[in-house]
Amino acid sequence: MKWIQFLPLSVLFPLLSSCTQGYKIEGTSSASSLDGRMLYIQCLRGDKWEKIDSAEVVHGKFCMKGKVDSTQMVALYMGDVSIMPFVLESGKIRIELSDEKMDVSGTTLNKALYTFIDKKNAMDLELAGLDRKEARMVLDGADLNVVQQQLKHEQDSLLTAMNQYVKGFIADNYENALGPSVFMMLCSSLPYPILTPPLEEIIKDAPYSFKSNKLVQEFLTKAKENRRLLDEQRLLEQNVGHSN
Repeated sequence: MKWIQFLPLSVLFPLLSSCTQGYKIEGTSSASSLDGRMLYIQCLRGDKWEKIDSAEVVHGKFCMKGKVDSTQMVALYMGDVSIMPFVLESGKIRIELSDEKMDVSGTTLNKALYTFIDKKNAMDLELAGLDRKEARMVLDGADLNVVQQQLKHEQDSLLTAMNQYVKGFIADNYENALGPSVFMMLCSSLPYPILTPPLEEIIKDAPYSFKSNKLVQEFLTKAKENRRLLDEQRLLEQNVGHSN
């Protein structure tokens, strides 16, 4: 089974909107490896993951239902293995699991989330395909320098389009569970907390409700401290260079 790769689950967390209604999850699975297995919904409470619901996959189907105190990003687990993220919100949520893809639909935020995931993954595949395109063009006799120049332009265009798309998605969801969650997913791909130019653009236009989110605040605090340390190290290296 192909797990969704774009969204690391270590940063998913409960967020925002108050809600007192209920959810009903209707799931289907065509993956034989899941039949007879228990699936769990887990959410992050403080520093710990908590199981909040579970169901057994029987003949390719599973069902869960309960009350939701707030709209929150959660993860579907099989044992200790995280399978996929989704938004636990009021309404009927449909989850489809197969060897080819995974999808969540039926509610507004889940539809938005998986539309975003599908498009982002398509962009990632297009970027990954540039290396194969280069090899193919060179084998067909094209000049390597010309090929590299052309593909560099294509890569820059794709990266610009991707950054704009991600920024637009987060901006559209600044004040619900998706915006802070996707922002933190982007941050988790960095080697250490630091504000890159695309992240700075997102933060610059963000409302207070977004910036005051606990995990966003923690990231921003660490990123500012790392920037200060990097500036001090750069200054020290310059002083050492001048003294020599």
